Amino acid sequence: MLGLKLPTDPRWVDIASKNIDDILTDHAFCEQKAASTAISLIVNFPEYPELVSEMVALAREEMGHFKMVHDRILERGQTLGRHRKDDYVIALMKCFPKGGDREIQLVHRLLYAALIEARSCERFRLLSEALEDPELSEFYHRLMVSEAGHYTLFLKFARKYGDREVVDRKWQELLDYEAEIIKNLGNSETIHG
Repeated sequence: MLGLKLPTDPRWVDIASKNIDDILTDHAFCEQKAASTAISLIVNFPEYPELVSEMVALAREEMGHFKMVHDRILERGQTLGRHRKDDYVIALMKCFPKGGDREIQLVHRLLYAALIEARSCERFRLLSEALEDPELSEFYHRLMVSEAGHYTLFLKFARKYGDREVVDRKWQELLDYEAEIIKNLGNSETIHG
């Protein structure tokens, strides 16, 4: 369903499950960035009322997820750690050239967001299946379902606001590009690393 060209290296699950406090901190910041992305789309593309409405709802949901993850961190007797850069997202954002008209910019941003949500969905599924803590396992299962909905939402909007044939071609290019990035990741205690 997700269309990812390369699955996560199985070693990532082992690293993640042994470093769950680091994963939770990174995950909290991923949720915050997802909310920021939704807000950024509202600010930069206000002329798309349906997109604005959906991004308002998404920003609320992502901040709700941030709170849920933060609550888990506190329940574990930890505090929210420091934010670290996301090498995956940094590399991913280099796929398409900067600039172009507003429609192209919007489509690129929507495709990036769709892919980040798809990879997060895959990672959350892996965590839900591998974690021994049943509460955390169920927590990640519920979030996996949510991320799948976000992935399809962004892809739907990219196809709505861009030429379908062009968007689908760009989506495949991005999936191929992401597969090359993911080959070198899977060895750190971050959601995308």
